[in-house]
Amino acid sequence: MSKRDKLPVEFTHRVRDACLCLHAQRAARALARRFDDALRPTELTNGQFSLLISLNRVEPATIGKVSALLAMDRTTLTANLKPLERRGLVKVAVDPADKRSRHLTLTQAGHALLIEAAPLWKRAHAATERLVSSDSDVLRATLRRLS
Repeated sequence: MSKRDKLPVEFTHRVRDACLCLHAQRAARALARRFDDALRPTELTNGQFSLLISLNRVEPATIGKVSALLAMDRTTLTANLKPLERRGLVKVAVDPADKRSRHLTLTQAGHALLIEAAPLWKRAHAATERLVSSDSDVLRATLRRLS
């Protein structure tokens, strides 16, 4: 392999310093760790909290609607539901009108755990917003444009 067959290290440095995707991934991991730490007393991860929150609705949700909301494929969502179902936090039921569809609902234990987790999330969220930007609404709008 000749010197011409190698990518210049300067390009590697440019990617390291400027790549929006790399920096978004690093920030997402850091955010996830912050919220995982905050939610640890409830034995929920930030992903599980988001999933439970997405089920806090008047009518049961479908796997399709929740997967779209969380930008998660249906297979991954189904896998993420299993531990919550085993803990008795979520109920997955066959839709009586369409046997292929599943309805997702929070159980009483799921609602109780969200009530316990909510103040932990609020504190972590407020602290994180103070760190992130003086105008978090602009950041949120920018991130939404990407998704």
